[in-house]
Amino acid sequence: MEVVLNQTPNAAAPSGRRVVWRRPEFASGLFIGTLALLLALPVLVVLGSVLVPASEVWRHLASSVLPDYVANSLLLMLGVGLGTLFIGVGTAWLTTLCRFPGRRLFEWALLLPMAMPAYIIAYTYTGLLDYAGPVQTLLRDWTGWGYGDYWFPAIRSLPGAVLMLSLVLYPYVYLLARAAFLSQSVAVLEVGRTLGNGPWGAFRRVALPLARPAIVAGVTLALMETLADYGTVQYFGVATFTTGIFRVWLGQGEPAAAAQLAALLLVFVLTLILVERGSRRQARYHHTAQRHQPIRRYHLHGWGAFGALFVCLLPLLFGFLVPAGQLAVWSWTRAATGFDARFLSLTLNSLSLAGGAALLALIVALLLAYAQRLIPTSLVRSSVRLAGMGYAVPGAVIAIGVMLPFAWLDNALDAWMRATFGVSTGLLLSGTLFALLFAYLARFLSVSLQTVESGLTRIRPAMDEAARSLGLRPAQVLWRVHVPLLRGSLLTALLLVFVDVIKELPATLALRPFNFDTLAVRAYELASDERLADAGPAALTIVLAGLVPVVLLSRSIARSRHVQSP
Repeated sequence: MEVVLNQTPNAAAPSGRRVVWRRPEFASGLFIGTLALLLALPVLVVLGSVLVPASEVWRHLASSVLPDYVANSLLLMLGVGLGTLFIGVGTAWLTTLCRFPGRRLFEWALLLPMAMPAYIIAYTYTGLLDYAGPVQTLLRDWTGWGYGDYWFPAIRSLPGAVLMLSLVLYPYVYLLARAAFLSQSVAVLEVGRTLGNGPWGAFRRVALPLARPAIVAGVTLALMETLADYGTVQYFGVATFTTGIFRVWLGQGEPAAAAQLAALLLVFVLTLILVERGSRRQARYHHTAQRHQPIRRYHLHGWGAFGALFVCLLPLLFGFLVPAGQLAVWSWTRAATGFDARFLSLTLNSLSLAGGAALLALIVALLLAYAQRLIPTSLVRSSVRLAGMGYAVPGAVIAIGVMLPFAWLDNALDAWMRATFGVSTGLLLSGTLFALLFAYLARFLSVSLQTVESGLTRIRPAMDEAARSLGLRPAQVLWRVHVPLLRGSLLTALLLVFVDVIKELPATLALRPFNFDTLAVRAYELASDERLADAGPAALTIVLAGLVPVVLLSRSIARSRHVQSP
């Protein structure tokens, strides 16, 4: 069935012809567009806050603490950007193009710090390196020094936050840089060697420029996570935009000013996105050869092999092994009291929230991705991209964008019910699990959407046409043909969102219902009370859950390209 939308000639159609749309396609496109606007509502609300006239609170912030927020955020980004760049690119080059003892182990093990949330590694190193921690205690026992007799670097500082974030975020750069190095042709590298370049010269002048778009993308992802971090910078006392948003919103009760701070933070995020996309557009490196020979690794011997082993071991040791060992020790010492009924309740809350959010994100992602395949119009494609923009937005910004419209709707409904029926409805949306699940969906939908889209691209359109020719409707094609073929992609999408939700702290902290805690919130509260050892069981459980996507990623990158060793 078709419905005529325009019966007059227009510029898009030849003269005298009518523009017609199929009614199902029009209805489906309208539904997808509405759903995308709904999912993008938190971001749009925050961006719209810039139109609100500045209040006295905002003017006070602008003249007092805002310069500190900007300076600390920029310094944090600079430090983390350099740290993740050097660690990620260096280890990716060594594990991909060099041969040394332990290389096969480091190929996947260097991804393990990705399972360690930044706020948890901050807690562990604070417990290790503080004045009362085992490192300084042992130092005093050996030397006989007392308080004030020696200098020790302060872990709770801006440099400490840079170090913590660099140790857990470098895998973003490592992952993308290694994938880029694996895809390069050995012919290009050998041409560089014939022109007089040694291994270092070939890396610097040939391999590095070819991998630049991937490296920039990895650094951009790390910087986005840096801007989104709340637990680390709050615990270390570093004033950034995320700590300022919570302080103004929850501490001073000024949601409008907090939303304007969130909008300013979004400017930083959008700038990073534009820089990354601009870098990809300007990079034009191509292989002209039609056949790619397998990459041959350089043999490292003696001090070269030892140096490569040392470079790869350091980030793995300090980014995962040491903090994971400390968490295991704390959990063992608190086993009698830590793994109690309260812990089981927290675990159940975290698992149910993560499972519900992951399943909801998977359903919505499957719907959007299939609609884009079924109706490949510019409206549907733009709507899908709009729905997936939340992943680049920090959790604190999403929380503000969810709470403001939900609170307004609750107040408006309550006022109408009081005036009409004399009954108060209270809070039906804000401060409920519904608001929290909606925030998770807006924040992590892109993770599930990209995984499902990647799986759908591997299914040839001829299979859809064959199924439709047998009388199946589009929904039946999706359920009976695509879903069985997408089983692996669907499971991966489910697991990735599941683990992201378990680790999420800012949105959970701001939007959770009263007297409803999760493992992440409990670990944060105990660490804030300086009960670091008591936070061990909850933190260790979060880390163990985070190992799941790391294993999936390591297996995926290991199968991406066969590399030969001479």
